[in-house]
Amino acid sequence: MRIQSVEELQTLHQNNQPLLALRRAEAYVGQERIIMVCGGTGCHSAQSKELKEALAEKIKEHNLEALVDVKATGCFGFCAEGPIIRVFPDDVFYVKVTPEDAEDIIVEHMKGGKPVERLLFTEPSINEKVPTMHDISFYKKQLRIALRNCGIIDPEEIDEYIAAEGYLALAKVFGMEPEAVTKLMTDSGLRGRGGAGFPTGMKWEATRRAAGDQKYIICNADEGDPGAFMDRSLLEGDPHSIIEAMAIAGYAIGADTGYVYIRAEYPLAIERLEIAIKQARERGLLGENILGSGFNFDVLIKYGAGAFVCGEETALMRSIEGMRGEPFNKTVFPSERGLWGKPTSTNNVETFANVPIIVNKGADWYNSIGTATSKGTKVFALGGKVSNVGLVEVPMGTTLRELVYDIGGGIPNDRALKAVQTGGPSGGCIPTEFLDTPIDYESLQSIGSMMGSGGMIVLDEDDCMVNIAKFYLEFTCEESCGKCTPCRIGTTRLLEMLEKITSGKGTLEDLDKLQELSEVVIDSSLCGLGKTAPNPIVSTIKYFRDEYEAHIVDQTCPAHVCKDLLQIVITDKCIGCTKCSRVCPVDAIEGSVKQLHVIDQETCIKCEACISACPVNAIIMQ
Repeated sequence: MRIQSVEELQTLHQNNQPLLALRRAEAYVGQERIIMVCGGTGCHSAQSKELKEALAEKIKEHNLEALVDVKATGCFGFCAEGPIIRVFPDDVFYVKVTPEDAEDIIVEHMKGGKPVERLLFTEPSINEKVPTMHDISFYKKQLRIALRNCGIIDPEEIDEYIAAEGYLALAKVFGMEPEAVTKLMTDSGLRGRGGAGFPTGMKWEATRRAAGDQKYIICNADEGDPGAFMDRSLLEGDPHSIIEAMAIAGYAIGADTGYVYIRAEYPLAIERLEIAIKQARERGLLGENILGSGFNFDVLIKYGAGAFVCGEETALMRSIEGMRGEPFNKTVFPSERGLWGKPTSTNNVETFANVPIIVNKGADWYNSIGTATSKGTKVFALGGKVSNVGLVEVPMGTTLRELVYDIGGGIPNDRALKAVQTGGPSGGCIPTEFLDTPIDYESLQSIGSMMGSGGMIVLDEDDCMVNIAKFYLEFTCEESCGKCTPCRIGTTRLLEMLEKITSGKGTLEDLDKLQELSEVVIDSSLCGLGKTAPNPIVSTIKYFRDEYEAHIVDQTCPAHVCKDLLQIVITDKCIGCTKCSRVCPVDAIEGSVKQLHVIDQETCIKCEACISACPVNAIIMQ
């Protein structure tokens, strides 16, 4: 049913409160409970859909339909422990749940009232099972603002979003002048979460002031950093908040059309976004005369083909226009001449996710969180060599140490931390000496890295920093659109030099050339991809120069990663069983039965088949 006015929306918001009552522990009656099953991509791929179906089947089998409900929700963030479910109102948090566990959950917990002990998380700091997510160290230092509805509401039900103050912020701005809305964003201190950190209010105000008969809002959902999944999770878990924020931005700048540019390999996010847009149109929250305000706004989806460069604002616009996704010179800012030559404002998903709550709670509330120059929170995809892999949201100013050890649980297998890579392929590697640096835009830049969109990879002593730089150059070289020479040729030459060094053929002169060419590519590339592509090289040479010199001068890889600099050798533990020589595809191993075997290094191709075959672990790479 179409909502005709702000008053009708507010009434519906009040009427929908019972939908979330159990989740707020406001209406606990007898055995009444609701089970929220993580429906994010990670848990989805680990059978959370089948788990939800199994729980529903058991609820029916035990005649508990009147007392127990089960719903899908957005990502809880603790991806390493998925599939995850959370039971309300007793707030019990289960990890690594399978469809086979459904019977125990229904019988022991829903009927018996006692949580299933074996499915609770074991908190490493106390080595005990803990019942709620608030008892888990992974969550204790987090502050979920952008992710506020993930894990709470069903993303496919607009009534639950409305119950959670959904679309009230849009209704509120209808009582404000557009310039007051842009000022609110400016006063909040919200900066773009896509990488550059440009002030959101300033961008909106510039677009509002620009002359034009047509203006556009773009949501950049082309999340291309390796290992990053913040925006995807937000769209999967809370798509209505993005739609509402785009409509608010449209009202502020005078646009009636918004585009969500999303990569096609995010099928679940696309599916939920399409459902949300359809529901919003049916309720009159998108379309003409929204809430009787006279304001018209609609959202369209444009699929990207997965090109990393299309995350760059101007390349993204070209792609929406149906042209090849290539950047163009910003002689005039997109706020004046952007999509189809019209004033355009672009923000990424996470930036938009902050907008409705800022409108509802006010600029002062948001401005009070974070550091002097970076306000609010930041969502990170924490991955790599860390115990607790997942999606985390922390206040700006949280230190890397807190993220890696307090939230991430430290480095597994007693290995030593070597560095933290932030900013994806455009970022840098931060050594352990800067672990206590507060995370904000300026601090990360001052130590040679950047915020980026939020990918954060933890590296330990087994990672080779030269090889890490080569990995990211392989990515940016492959993803360069080729339009400008410094990026197209420069990144290729940089990669060739890194390949030369990791194969033991590099010289100290190459090291100097790497630095010199990196500066040229940074200074002369057309867009952000080229300008930031050498960052992994620059930061690793600055902080880990000794590893480069070891590859060049000593012909060794200290981390034992670069195969061309390693040898496979058979130690004295060899028992002469001959299994290694029998699996060697090039007959590089010689030796008699019950005698120490030897590898011909000239013939060995380092396939490691012998290492796998050895029953006594006598063969090693060194």
